[in-house]
Amino acid sequence: MKNSWVHLHKAWVALLLSIAFLLSGCSSTKSPHPPVEQAQINPDQDYDYLIGPGDTVEIFVWSNPELTVTVPVRPDGKITTRLVEDIPASGKTPTQLARDIEKAYSEYVKNAVVSVIVNGFVGVPYQQVRVVGEAAKPLTVPFRRHMTLLDLMIAVGGLTDYADGNNAVLIREYEGKKEVFTVRLDDLVRGGDITANVPLWPGDIVIIPESWF
Repeated sequence: MKNSWVHLHKAWVALLLSIAFLLSGCSSTKSPHPPVEQAQINPDQDYDYLIGPGDTVEIFVWSNPELTVTVPVRPDGKITTRLVEDIPASGKTPTQLARDIEKAYSEYVKNAVVSVIVNGFVGVPYQQVRVVGEAAKPLTVPFRRHMTLLDLMIAVGGLTDYADGNNAVLIREYEGKKEVFTVRLDDLVRGGDITANVPLWPGDIVIIPESWF
């Protein structure tokens, strides 16, 4: 069973790599960095964390401690509180959700003042960074301000012994198009070459292939 899963995982990585090269017009950008016009943009300048399914939110209602509750965001993106069921939460900032809860509570609580605190960060899919393939722990990681490729590799525990890190690819959506370019993970992680480090964007996907020898 374990061997079957390993073969399936490798086949999935190979498929993703094939898709990546198709997206790039059958060839990847050989630069270890994003194109210049992308490097000049600060993608997190206006970045606000958006609540996603799997997050946990603490709802604090001032002067009404009996209404203070901690609830999970369901897979459908909604939450249920002690007063109102099925409040949409996914895709909103904590402040936006707090205002929506105040509005929903207005029928039951006069001048409700609500604060929302997010715990157990997962986030919405288009604000996550994904790593598949020959990482020690392939993961989906919530994007955070000033996140870099090195931060991501620390989060996934580095490379496996079989990783072909310098042929890894990063898939990024830029101006409505998917772009693919190589990243030098061997140089960065094993060689300590900090010039191979690059800033990440929300939604980036890193695919690490297996070495053939």
